[in-house]
Amino acid sequence: MPTVSNFPTDLDTDSVTEQAPNEIGSAARESETSPLVRIRSLLPGLARAEQRVAKVVLDDPSAVARRSITEVALAASTSETTVTRFCKAVGVGGYPQLRIALAADTARSEARSTRNLGGEIAVDDDLAAVVGKVSFADARAVEETAEQLDIATLQRVIDLLADAGRTDVYGVGASAFVAADLQQKLHRIGRVCFAWSDTHIMLTSAAVLGAGDVAIGVSHTGATTDTVEALQVVREHGATTVALTNFPRSPITEVADYVLTTAARETTFRSGATASRIAQLTVIDCLFIGVAQRHMDSASAALEATRDAVGGHRLGVRPDGRRRPRETGK
Repeated sequence: MPTVSNFPTDLDTDSVTEQAPNEIGSAARESETSPLVRIRSLLPGLARAEQRVAKVVLDDPSAVARRSITEVALAASTSETTVTRFCKAVGVGGYPQLRIALAADTARSEARSTRNLGGEIAVDDDLAAVVGKVSFADARAVEETAEQLDIATLQRVIDLLADAGRTDVYGVGASAFVAADLQQKLHRIGRVCFAWSDTHIMLTSAAVLGAGDVAIGVSHTGATTDTVEALQVVREHGATTVALTNFPRSPITEVADYVLTTAARETTFRSGATASRIAQLTVIDCLFIGVAQRHMDSASAALEATRDAVGGHRLGVRPDGRRRPRETGK
């Protein structure tokens, strides 16, 4: 099973794999999107010196857009050759192209919003500042995920889920909640779907899937041993595998037939826990709605039936707090 040493751990699990994976050949995952989103997603797989260049770029992209390659190399305590190698590693060709991409991205960001609250929460931030930074990070995670999401791959996965005999979703730790959300949504429209978070049950599930079935592995880092191993077993038994991760060159992509990526940036105290989950849930919602569209009549009927089934367990009040009128039978 592929392993990696420099991918960060998150709340998915404390155990991660240990050896760097091979390059991923999907052109879609190297698509034209925000250079900062791409740099953040590829950061764990870069060499140490290249990571220092990435930090300089991410800390102040607008400044880097104005700097020479020599100035950036000095700021990162490395060589101009390493800066050029970094540019190629993140798919922008060379340093002139990186400057242009950063300048364009800065202009788009300024046009989109005049506020940039940043992600780091300081010890002396008041509660209003904390709320602002958290909401800003969450909103940007959703926006940037949507901007870079590969629509062709998303459509193919929707088609597979719509026709699947059975769908199993794997995720541990915080990712287990995302897996459970997809299971609940698909189950409500009559699709056979199971969500598993226990390693032994995940492997048991993987061993009984076959052609026509789909397994989805959810892992923010893409380096969660339990989830990677389960998808590997699924692939060995002939079912289709899908990965949902923030890092397109992480180990989980080595055992996935299709990869859907998020673009979450974390704030202090929230590594792998909140913004990443919101980004993942955005993709989950897109998958669910796409499948429901494919089965519009039966999905609508199923949603109505499930709504009626639980209707008796709601208090008889309107959302505005006023009591609903009683049924008179007339």
